[in-house]
Amino acid sequence: MRNRMMWMTAGALGAMLLIGSGIAKAQYPSGGQSQSQPPAQSQSQPPTPKPLSLDNAATPAPVNAEEDAAFKVFQDSPMTDLKKKIELGEGFLQKYPQSRYRTVIYSTLTSAYLNTGQVEKMEEVGDKEVELNPNDVQVLAVLGQTIPRVINAKTADPAKELDKAERYAKRAIEVTPTVPKPDNLTEENFTNAKNVTLAMAHSGLGLIYVRHAKYAEAITELEASVKVDPTPDPVNYYLLGLANVKASHFEDAAAAYTKCASIPGQMQPTCQKGAEEAKKLASTQLSAPK
Repeated sequence: MRNRMMWMTAGALGAMLLIGSGIAKAQYPSGGQSQSQPPAQSQSQPPTPKPLSLDNAATPAPVNAEEDAAFKVFQDSPMTDLKKKIELGEGFLQKYPQSRYRTVIYSTLTSAYLNTGQVEKMEEVGDKEVELNPNDVQVLAVLGQTIPRVINAKTADPAKELDKAERYAKRAIEVTPTVPKPDNLTEENFTNAKNVTLAMAHSGLGLIYVRHAKYAEAITELEASVKVDPTPDPVNYYLLGLANVKASHFEDAAAAYTKCASIPGQMQPTCQKGAEEAKKLASTQLSAPK
């Protein structure tokens, strides 16, 4: 299936609206996944709109010239070299653990760790960012979507992880509509950024409900995700098909799988098979005695 890593990196400070460089949405690899279980992991990374934060305060006045210079080096380091970006960010936090810039470092490292497959580090630094800035809707949405997608048999406490992801996703959905538009974003770009954030958060909730076998709730959330997503996400159509099959809504399942199969990528064969099976189930359902 096609992979799309999620998210954007921050380029502003602390409580400012974060302006960053590239966002990607987490997805699962399709290979060999059965339709009875949601996929487990994700990778990839096309760019999209900017990250959001509720607060829009002014940049704090310089306090330490050396610290400011180190932060500028970090900021100027391109996201195309994630290894270097991570090295600079980790070094900065080690030297300036209480820096007023640490929120943007945490936010950027959340993205960098995710896009380099370091999921545990991503969650650790993301949790720190949420603790420091509970209105960072982009980090909330990223964690809310990623955590349920990477849970597997080795996860120590999956119930606890899902509970946290649910809180984060719901918080992102609650706060995102209240984020003020910054002057340096067009209305279109700002709307897209909010929609990307909401799509991730609803997607995360949808998968959480699939894992809890709450299929009606899952369908509601996944439909909300695909409705606002500026870039169609085949994973969400796959999950929507799965939830509809579990709820015995076979025609709706076939429609969702068909949309998934229409999106180029590695998921197409899996979703095509799902569509065919859902159509057979729908036909059997229609012909069954009332």
